[in-house]
Amino acid sequence: MTLSELLLRTGATLGEALSADRGGAAALAAPVTSIAYDSTRVSPGAVFVGLRGERVDGSTFAREAERAGAVCIVSESAVGPDTRGPWVQARDARRALAALSVGFFGHPSHHVPVIAITGTNGKTTTAYLIQSIFECAGVRCGRIGTIGHQIGSSHHAASLTTPEASDIQQMLRAMVDEGAGACVMEASSHALALHRVDQTRFATAVFTNLTRDHLDFHGDMNRYFEAKQRLFEMLPKGRPSIVNVDDPRGAKLARTVERPVTYACQADADVTPGEIEASLTGQRFDVRTPRGGLQVRSELIGEGNTFNILAAVAAGVALDVPFSAIEAGIAAVEAVPGRFETVSGDADDVTVVIDFAHTDDALRMLLNAARPLALGRLITVFGCGGDRDRSKRPLMGAVAARLSDLVVVTSDNPRSEDPQAIIDEVVGGIEPRRDESGRVPAPVRPPGEPTPYLTFVDRAEAIDHAVRSAQGGDVVIVAGKGHERSQVMADETVAFDDAEVARAALARRRSSSPVS
Repeated sequence: MTLSELLLRTGATLGEALSADRGGAAALAAPVTSIAYDSTRVSPGAVFVGLRGERVDGSTFAREAERAGAVCIVSESAVGPDTRGPWVQARDARRALAALSVGFFGHPSHHVPVIAITGTNGKTTTAYLIQSIFECAGVRCGRIGTIGHQIGSSHHAASLTTPEASDIQQMLRAMVDEGAGACVMEASSHALALHRVDQTRFATAVFTNLTRDHLDFHGDMNRYFEAKQRLFEMLPKGRPSIVNVDDPRGAKLARTVERPVTYACQADADVTPGEIEASLTGQRFDVRTPRGGLQVRSELIGEGNTFNILAAVAAGVALDVPFSAIEAGIAAVEAVPGRFETVSGDADDVTVVIDFAHTDDALRMLLNAARPLALGRLITVFGCGGDRDRSKRPLMGAVAARLSDLVVVTSDNPRSEDPQAIIDEVVGGIEPRRDESGRVPAPVRPPGEPTPYLTFVDRAEAIDHAVRSAQGGDVVIVAGKGHERSQVMADETVAFDDAEVARAALARRRSSSPVS
């Protein structure tokens, strides 16, 4: 399509195009080949949208974008006098990016049902379960999420849980072109607040839970919840909302949506479990639904995964997927990368598990799930990310101390912060600290013997120490990074894989053990 045609389709969202004296009719007739928000990714024929970030206004790269072949610049602020081509001053550049992307890629979500999942914890596992359910129903299902994006048989690495609007629409278009019959997408609170999924038509939306996280971005829990709630406000009339009503915010949400399909373990809900038979190899239970009962058999362990399974079942029920496909889809997911992933083997006398848990609630559920595995001690290795919500650091320390026999506090992704300072804040939740008046605050765990803890700034050293000093029958949990393959430092990003580091430590442990 031409630039003129694209601007005509999206003009109501963009604002007024200031093109008359900046290239004239010939410029407006130029063919558009792509939508770009990164000047380094501009190719000839692109429309470049300069997004306003925390530190930099993307419109300052307008000239570079034109030199690379951009046929139009879209920004909230005026572009510099050194640009020559058409320019659109948008009321909101992020909304504009979404509108341009949807228009350019031909509204792909109108041609493939999109199931969106939002919540603090459980999005990734729930997405894998729903994708598996569709596949078992004979429906090719794409996936967009934290661990990566799947389009047909192609897998792509993910830098964001929910990509920018143009990337999302491009992936949805590729799924349509490859014959996908559905797409499951993780919708982060950042993406919802920053309009990355605007103008996407959703077939249904899932709310998993809301616990403390991302307050560095949202400011408080109310605004965090409001960002999540936006997803349900975007649903077309009559579409179902899948909501966990054991969560207080979920119960509130269920009262506001048009067509709630609720699930819970404790509260009255549309989808609920019968008696849960849990073991070290998984769980099995019957599920009551408005369409009748079905049986769940899953290798996924723990309370958190019970909720994830119920969410996936509720979505399948609401979308009229056959019960046989729901049951088979749940059973087919044996593990999710970086989610309660066991990296030790039969030759090891200790169990080592890596997990993405990076909030106090996620860590609580993880450690409760891990405790039955431990014939000996439960050792927890974790840290907290830098330049992120500081309020959860002592809370995670308190949870680790309450539920572990030994805590090893280390670095996560320190980013621009001092790693030792982050560790000190986590330790503040493990041991009582005197406040400014000299008083000792209330204890953060039940009275009794204090939980021993160690600190290592070097994450590899922390994991190695925990694994090699563990005793036979101990369980070592390495939490916080899960599937991630890098560590972000002040001025560099280095390769780092918890699973590889743990496996290497296990190998050293085996090689140093006496031969029986």
